[in-house]
Amino acid sequence: MSDEKHPEERRCSVCGRTEKECGRLITVTDNLHICDECIEKSVNEVRSRPELQEFAKNMPHFSFLNLGDILGNAQTAPAKVPETPEVSYEMADVPTPHKIKEGLDRYVVGQDHAKKVLSVAVYNHYKRIIGAERIEKEEKELKKQKIPDPNRPKMVEIDKSNILMIGPTGSGKTYLVQTLARLLDVPLALTDATSLTEAGYIGDDIESVVSKLLANAGNNVKKAERGIIFIDEIDKLAKKKETNHRDVSGESVQQGLLRLLEGAEVEVPVGASSKNAMVPMRRVNTKNILFIVGGAFPGLEDIIRERLTRHSSIGFRADLKDRFDEDKDLILQVTTEDLRKFGMIPEFLGRLPIVCPLTALTEEMLMRILSEPQNAILRQYEALLAMDEVKLTFEEEALRSIASEAIRKDTGARALRSIIEAFMLDIMYEIPKDDSIGEVIITKEYVEKTGGPRILLRGHGG
Repeated sequence: MSDEKHPEERRCSVCGRTEKECGRLITVTDNLHICDECIEKSVNEVRSRPELQEFAKNMPHFSFLNLGDILGNAQTAPAKVPETPEVSYEMADVPTPHKIKEGLDRYVVGQDHAKKVLSVAVYNHYKRIIGAERIEKEEKELKKQKIPDPNRPKMVEIDKSNILMIGPTGSGKTYLVQTLARLLDVPLALTDATSLTEAGYIGDDIESVVSKLLANAGNNVKKAERGIIFIDEIDKLAKKKETNHRDVSGESVQQGLLRLLEGAEVEVPVGASSKNAMVPMRRVNTKNILFIVGGAFPGLEDIIRERLTRHSSIGFRADLKDRFDEDKDLILQVTTEDLRKFGMIPEFLGRLPIVCPLTALTEEMLMRILSEPQNAILRQYEALLAMDEVKLTFEEEALRSIASEAIRKDTGARALRSIIEAFMLDIMYEIPKDDSIGEVIITKEYVEKTGGPRILLRGHGG
C-alpha cells in the first residue's frame, strides 16, 4: 500500500477544512485542492469587484461547463441532482369545490365569495392538469401504434387560469393561499413583488420565485411543477405616472412575469438562490404552476366609484354621486377597466382571468376570527394556560373591545395578535408563580386598561 493521502484526509488549500467537513474537493495539482464553496466565493468576489468588471464579463458561466474538462480532473464536475419520480394526479386525488371551501371554512372566517372563487378555480386548474396528462398519454400510445385514427375526437385543451386577489391589508389573502396549499398538499412559494426587479438590476430577478418553489418542493421538479406561487404586493408594480426614467421594478416586472404566467421553461439553481459556479441547474416548466397574485390596491375603490357614477345627471331618476360612499363591498364590483386605470398593463391582466376580491373585515368578523377558526389566537392562549392547569375565558364585551381596537389600527386581522400579546404579557408572566389560580377571566375593563382581569382560585366557583 502506498502512503498516498486518502480522500478523507485531504484538506482545502484555501479554508483548510477536510473533505469530510466541506464535501468533494477539486484537485488542481497534486498539492492543491479546493472545495466547491471556496471556488464559488472566489468567482462571486471577482464578479462583485468594480475594478474587475471587464474581466468578470469574460468569465465563463461555470454552471454550464464541466469543470472536470477545464481542470483535467473527472472529480470536479458539479454534483448531479438525482432524477425525481413522476408525480401524477387522478380526479379522486382532487377535492371538489365544496370540500375545498369546507376546509377553508375551518381556518378562515368570512370571505365566502373569495372562498368560492378560489375553490372553483383550483378545482378546474387541477382538472386541466389531469386532462393534459391524459392527452399526452394518448398521443404517446398513438405514436407507438403508428396507425392514425381519423375518427378519434380531439380532446379539448383547457387554458390556464391564474388568479388575482384584491383586498385591503389584513383581509386574509396570504392566509387563504397558505391554507389552500396545505389542504391540497402541494408546495407553495410566497414572495413580495416589491423585491423583484427587471433582470440585470439589483434585487431578485423574476425567475427567483420559481427557485423558491423548487426548494419548497424538496428539489422535486415534478412536484414543483404542480405547485402554487403567490406573489403579494402586486399593486406596487403598477405603472408609475409622470415618470421619465425606466421603471425597472414596476411595469418592467409586469412584462417579465408574462411568460411565467403563460407557461415557460426556466432554468433555476438547485439548493441555492442564485446561479453560480458549482450549483447544479434544473429546468422547471411553469405551464402547470398555479400563479396567485394579490394586492391591497389602495385607491381602487375611488376608481370604481368614479366609473359607477360617471353617468350621474340631474333629474328624478338620476344616480346620486354619493350613493356608493357608504358601500363596504364596493370592491366586489371591480372590473379589468378599473385595474388598467390603476396602472396594471393589459397583457398582465389578460393572464390573470380570475379576479377574486376580498372585503374589509367588520367588527363582527374580527370577533369571530378571535375564537372560531381551528387555530384561533384565543385557542392558542387557552392551550398555553391549560398546560399550567389554568382555564382562560374571554367575556364577549372584551372580544368586542379587541375588535374595535383592531379596526382603529386599520391593519385588519394582523392587529389582533399585537393587541392580545400586549395585555396577555403580564398574565403569562404572573400565572406560573401561583399554583392556587384556577381560572382567569379577561374583562372589557382589563383590555381597555381601566381595570384588571377576574381571577378565580381553585375550588372556588366565583
